[in-house]
Formats: sequence, C-alpha cells, structure tokens
Amino acid sequence: MTEKKAIVYVDMDHVLCDYATGFARHKAEYPNLAFPQSVPGLYESLDPMPDAIESYMWLHEHSKLDVYVLTAPSIKNPHCYAEKRIWVENHLGMAVVQNLIISPHKHLSKGDYLIDDMPSGKGQDRFDGKLILYGSEEFPNWVSVTKYFKSQIEC
Repeated sequence: MTEKKAIVYVDMDHVLCDYATGFARHKAEYPNLAFPQSVPGLYESLDPMPDAIESYMWLHEHSKLDVYVLTAPSIKNPHCYAEKRIWVENHLGMAVVQNLIISPHKHLSKGDYLIDDMPSGKGQDRFDGKLILYGSEEFPNWVSVTKYFKSQIEC
C-alpha cells in the first residue's frame, strides 16, 4: 500500500516572488499610474525570494509531498494570469506549471499545508490544513520553512 502524500500549496507574491521590489521598480517606471501593476510585465519580471527556488524544488521533489503553486490573481489585471504562468515556467520549470493553480479562493483547495504571507483575504483563514505564515516570527524565510518540513516529514 502506498503512503498518502501530504499536499502542500505555496503562494507566489511575497513568498516565491519578491513582489515588493518588483512593484517599486514598476511604480518608478510608471509614476503617474495609480495601479502600475495593471501594466503588463510586472508579474513576469519579479525576482525570486531568497532561497525560494531551491526550497520549492526540494519540497516538489520530496517523495512524501505533493506540491502545488496556489496564487491569487489580480482580478482586474488579466495579464497577471499569463505572467504568473510564465514566471513559474521560467523559474521552476514545466513540471511545476502542471501544478499551478490560480484562484482567488484558496480555501477551496484541500490539503495539508498552505505556505502564504497573508493570514486572510483570499480564504487562507478558512483553509482546512495548517497555514505556514511566511514572513512571520516562526517562519521568517525559506530556510525556516524548509527546516520545519524536514522536521515534519523526515523523522
């Protein structure tokens, strides 16, 4: 009998991607726009957060985990859907593109863990599994997240 894999969802903005720096760059390029994120190019050009790529790939390749990128769209910016897909392919590869979920309703995804920087707003507070609050005191960075998962699944 095969052991059931733990399902892990990972957010993009402020978790896998450095949205703050990318937004500041875009705002500087389009200073007169109230919503510079509506201009094509922002999401695709975001830099990865420190250690995000290596940590995500460790999770993704772990035999005891089933890992997905679960990101909420900017629903007023139709470009973000395609750009987030392109970002995933460029930084994580096609195998991860197949595990990309874009939804403004994160609580509808059933699983064991959600790694997100927000405790609420897109259904995180109604997620059935454990919320790993990225950027919190307990999980300030990817090193701490990876260490937590190693302690949970490699014991």
